[in-house]
Amino acid sequence: MTARQIFRMKTTVKQYILAGLVVLSSASCSHFDEINSNPDAAVNATAPMLATKLILNVTDETISSQKTFMQPFMLGKTILYTEFAEPQQYNDLGRTSYDVVPVLTNVEKMLKYAETSSAKDSYTALGAFIRAWKFFNLTMRVGDIPYTNALKGESGTIAPTYDTQKQVFQGILNELDQANTLFAKGIKFDGDPIYGGDAAKWRKLVNTFELHVLLNLYKKTGDADLKVVDRFKEIVASRPIFTSNADNFQLIYSDKAGQRYPFHKLGNPSIIYTMVSSTLIDKLKTMDDRRLYYYANPSPVQITKGKAVNDPTAYIGTDPSMAYADVSKIYATKDYSNVNSRYMELPGGEPVYLMSYAQLKFMLAEATVRNWISGTPAATYYSDGITAAMTFTMTNTPNDPLYHHNMPITADYIASYVASDKVKLAGTSEKQIEQIQTQRFISTFLQSPYDAFFENRRTGYPAFPVNPASNVNVPGDKLPVRWLYPQSELDYNGTNVKQALTSQFNGNDNTNELMWILK
Repeated sequence: MTARQIFRMKTTVKQYILAGLVVLSSASCSHFDEINSNPDAAVNATAPMLATKLILNVTDETISSQKTFMQPFMLGKTILYTEFAEPQQYNDLGRTSYDVVPVLTNVEKMLKYAETSSAKDSYTALGAFIRAWKFFNLTMRVGDIPYTNALKGESGTIAPTYDTQKQVFQGILNELDQANTLFAKGIKFDGDPIYGGDAAKWRKLVNTFELHVLLNLYKKTGDADLKVVDRFKEIVASRPIFTSNADNFQLIYSDKAGQRYPFHKLGNPSIIYTMVSSTLIDKLKTMDDRRLYYYANPSPVQITKGKAVNDPTAYIGTDPSMAYADVSKIYATKDYSNVNSRYMELPGGEPVYLMSYAQLKFMLAEATVRNWISGTPAATYYSDGITAAMTFTMTNTPNDPLYHHNMPITADYIASYVASDKVKLAGTSEKQIEQIQTQRFISTFLQSPYDAFFENRRTGYPAFPVNPASNVNVPGDKLPVRWLYPQSELDYNGTNVKQALTSQFNGNDNTNELMWILK
């Protein structure tokens, strides 16, 4: 991937309310930037420039780096952090932020600059997708949000009303349908650091993401307005979706300043504070899954005792619900597994995806078990998902004993793994859902931030440990299911946010209230 020139737009929640103007005169470096011009000089915006800004806002700025890179995986119970008691590790969601929204003002500006472009359809489709992606991830955190009247500061709407979560999902689905139609007519466009402007690849992403959105509506299949199952069937039957790992919506890293893997050791003091959880390691051991040797390092204490680096008992997971004081004691003994050295030593690391071919296959497997689609057996989709996930790990890791501990993943191993009695899809429908979700959970280790949390919230699988002695959530025997609304909304848009709280949760803005999609 080549570096792209992009410009950061300073945003605050207050700008979310008042947003309307694109400010490009103040620039700063981020991942995948190369600033070769005077950073204090005004720059004329173009459609490609704004496309780059929008795409990297979804990818590069979402993925983050160093300790912050690890925080979603603390919430997803695969990683622990030992320097301090991190809020995510102990289920403290707190208040979310609407800071992710103001960048969407660039969508309208991009479309204005693209009016005379031969790639107008592609830019319009991209804008619809970016809006759908952003609003989906925000509503998944809190419930009802401003949608219809959001981002209308220029026209005088400084306190936007809230749409119901159902209305937001209807709008998201419509925008994704629009993006599919326009990308089908679209041509290659400039300013794309992910797919090189390939409209066909973007169309696959749009439709794969729409399947993900629909699966999050699995409790709403009886809603005549949404037509969840019909939409899902139509996409699978007649639209292009991901067909290989080459379609993954991901960032690729390299040994260049600002482009290294997010947890690379250079300038990263956090590498000594991570532990891999028992929630993940124990599942890998139970299924004789060689990703154990790619995801983690053996405990140095166990190696000193004479165990081989490919002895599974040398890999010690730590309970992610353990009280911080007890985690600190284990850290002091060094008898635990840290993340595999490849995550820290290799500047190029592995690509980090937000949506993958493997995830798609697991979605199709689940939809088949739920009788949404038919034709291909759920077991086939499930096996294909595992194969794609393992192939991704295999192909993005050097064939070096340091990184696979003499337990390399090969095509033959993958075939034997998916056919093993410990792994193959079997049992009741609920048991199969659990197996599918467990494999999705394993596949997204240090990938697709927050996917493990949201999938556990949606299905309950895999089960996350809950310890009342360490759980910040109240009551202590429950995991939180939502973030709180931003304080800035209460300050600047209080009437509307309070009305949304009343209609959803009887006025209670707390982390245990069930939003519409969870009922």
